Amino acid sequence: MVEDEHRLGLQPILRRVWTPKGEQPLAKVKIQYEWVWLYGFVHPESGESYWWILPYTNTELFNRVLADFAREFQLNRNKRGLLVLDQAGWHIAH
Repeated sequence: MVEDEHRLGLQPILRRVWTPKGEQPLAKVKIQYEWVWLYGFVHPESGESYWWILPYTNTELFNRVLADFAREFQLNRNKRGLLVLDQAGWHIAH
């Protein structure tokens, strides 16, 4: 299986503003972001996938996702899975 996560978010929308000719338009903007994290596991041969959508990520949540993944695919001492991970801070155990 290959695991990866991706941060999805909303960004401000650009809009047109009417102003008298020759005046510089002024618009108040409140910059704000809302993020969610998408964890995806994909089997390279079969294409079978398994997803989690979370409001944030850290080592504790990542460990919970891995535990659920192991339960879902019945991984144990006799049936193992191989995950390819990058070196994100929450992928590295202390």
